[in-house]
Amino acid sequence: MKNIGAIRLLLIANFISGIAQGISMISIPAYFARTNQSNWFNIAYAVITCVSLFWSLYGGTLIDKYNRKNIFLALNIFNGLAIGSIAYLEGMNLGYTNYWAAAVFALTFWNYNLHYPCFYAFMQEITEKENYNKIASYIEVQSQLASALAGAGAALLLGGGITTSFLVLKIEPWSLAQIFALDACTYFVALFIIYIIRFVPIAERKEEVGSVGERLKVGYQHLKDRPYIFLFGVVTHAVFVVVLLHVFNLAPLYVAQHLEAPSQVFAISEVFYATGAIIAGLAIHKIFGGTTFVKAIIIMMAVTVLELIGLISSAEVWVFYAVSLLLGITNAGIRVIRVSYLFQVLPNQVMGRANSIFFLTNVMARIIFLTLFSLAFFHQSGNVIYAFLILSIFIFVCLLILMFFYTKIALNKEPNEA
Repeated sequence: MKNIGAIRLLLIANFISGIAQGISMISIPAYFARTNQSNWFNIAYAVITCVSLFWSLYGGTLIDKYNRKNIFLALNIFNGLAIGSIAYLEGMNLGYTNYWAAAVFALTFWNYNLHYPCFYAFMQEITEKENYNKIASYIEVQSQLASALAGAGAALLLGGGITTSFLVLKIEPWSLAQIFALDACTYFVALFIIYIIRFVPIAERKEEVGSVGERLKVGYQHLKDRPYIFLFGVVTHAVFVVVLLHVFNLAPLYVAQHLEAPSQVFAISEVFYATGAIIAGLAIHKIFGGTTFVKAIIIMMAVTVLELIGLISSAEVWVFYAVSLLLGITNAGIRVIRVSYLFQVLPNQVMGRANSIFFLTNVMARIIFLTLFSLAFFHQSGNVIYAFLILSIFIFVCLLILMFFYTKIALNKEPNEA
């Protein structure tokens, strides 16, 4: 690969900041669940998600117009300073913890809205076409390894240690202020790594002109002219929608009310999830070698429906861990194949805007579910299992749509195999 050094540095920077971000994003929902304020957090999460509707679309125009390395530099400076300031204020007991926790969650969440579309577009820009499948796997393995370490870190820091049959490790539990301070520091480490990146663009990009609305229209028109690529990009996000709701909204409540287990169980489940995702990143193309990419995704969506049914029908911690492992495999497997396909069929010039439009549909689906799951019914007497029932039906409907348009999506080709 021509830009292998730049690719490695970008993955390392993403890995380092991803660990601390992951610890924060696990610790915040766990804090609200532990203090019996999950409903408060759900409302805050819904508001944060609504803001994403506008921010993600605007972010797509930035990604396709400006130097993507400079966008990363600006993001790391801003978030490092902002979250570092919140860590200081929370540590000095200045302000209300709920608001500071929600602010860090919002900043990290909005950072994801710009960071990941930019990350994918930048990777596509500096990678040769024949290496797209390999890069998609690298991205997923790196991302999920960071998630695994984040889950382990959160279990260690929140619970004051980890106790298993083969390991006993005790430390003083960390406060949210300390966790936020660690998060802020990693932004500056990533800033330095990204600053030293040197690369030669592989994909050609022309200078973007016109207003934000005009540039958005270009991305929209590109997908409008290719309706089955748009359909594929939307419905294959279904499992990812469910995973985001599961991790940030439902799993802490499920652990606290349905399993009646401590918050460390939720954090440890993230390790199982990330382990499954790493397995998928390393092996998914081999597992489904010779299978069309659409068929591979259909199979994994069907398995995900069964996983959710497992959560509904069991109250065992080991089943929760097993489902977390399998959910990691299916979600990451779909993501790897999905990214490989979109790298092939979307030009780098519109990659940022296209991903932002796909993300917009993701956000809209989450807003609907978040609004529904904020009802008091889902927060009483373990009724969270009915939320999983609704989400399993949602994935099943998306699965049926994908099956109905199977032939037309597959004919868009580029790759035809997973």
